Amino acid sequence: MATNTLPLLETGRRSIARMRRLRSSGRWREMTANQVFLIPIAVVFIVLYIVPLVQTFYYSLTDFTGYSLDVNFVGAANYRTIFTDASMLAGLSFTLLFTVGTTLLITALAIPLAVILNRRFFGQNFVRSVFFFPAIPSIAILGLVWAYILSPLGTGVLNSVLEALFSIGPYPWLSNGTLAQLSVIVVGVWGSLGWHAVLYLAYLQSIPADYYEAATIDGASRRQQFFHITMPLLTPAIIISQFLLVTGGLKVFDLPFTLTSGGPGYSTYTITQSIIISGVAQGRYGQASALAVVFTIAVGLLAVLQLTVSRRLERRIT
Repeated sequence: MATNTLPLLETGRRSIARMRRLRSSGRWREMTANQVFLIPIAVVFIVLYIVPLVQTFYYSLTDFTGYSLDVNFVGAANYRTIFTDASMLAGLSFTLLFTVGTTLLITALAIPLAVILNRRFFGQNFVRSVFFFPAIPSIAILGLVWAYILSPLGTGVLNSVLEALFSIGPYPWLSNGTLAQLSVIVVGVWGSLGWHAVLYLAYLQSIPADYYEAATIDGASRRQQFFHITMPLLTPAIIISQFLLVTGGLKVFDLPFTLTSGGPGYSTYTITQSIIISGVAQGRYGQASALAVVFTIAVGLLAVLQLTVSRRLERRIT
């Protein structure tokens, strides 16, 4: 009897081994197929990102002007220059101010606005579209329009309204350094507030109404429901919104350039404007490349730090 069962056991082992080989080969084929589809993405990433980044780092160590092929190696001289150049330091400071200011203000205003827009009232869709409209036109066009509205002359739209209603002004909205910085930040908030409010609105509409009904039955107020139900469930939206705001704020160029041209002086200068105008436009490709390398590293580190902190906060809240 035992002798007859040995061939059956051996046959069973061979069948199991064959099935494992087939299963592993199927997985290998599936993995290979998936990797083949990733090849075009990898090629695009290498060509459009890695190669330019390596080339930029090379130029940052030279005195390349963009015109002459005679390139000399200068080492870290360009990096020392960018940390002593007044325009580049001013661009760094205002870029950080703009990024922090717009991120905090938009986050603080967009969430309550989304909560209001999530309620049912007459003309709901029209009001939503009105708040979302500033995100449709190009930000450069908005900058030109607001440059006319905030003109420091007495004929400026805002100054004309203040003069007609309150007999005050005119105010140097774009010719005073502090007011110019404030104006750029306010216009930036105005242009992006509706878009991020709609982002929060989409997440709000995905929250089950049962949560609020149960909280109401338990006697929770609207304030308690907001801080204990709405805010924790909006954490993924807050992470996405702030990541977009930070990366977009650090790369801002068109709004300050069209609104104030970086002035008065260097008060609204940005990093990208320094790279383009103080570097490329003046034939200082080496310095522009050095600033671009430093800027890329800073943005990458800040993005990683923000994502790490946001994920830890999300785990703690949820």
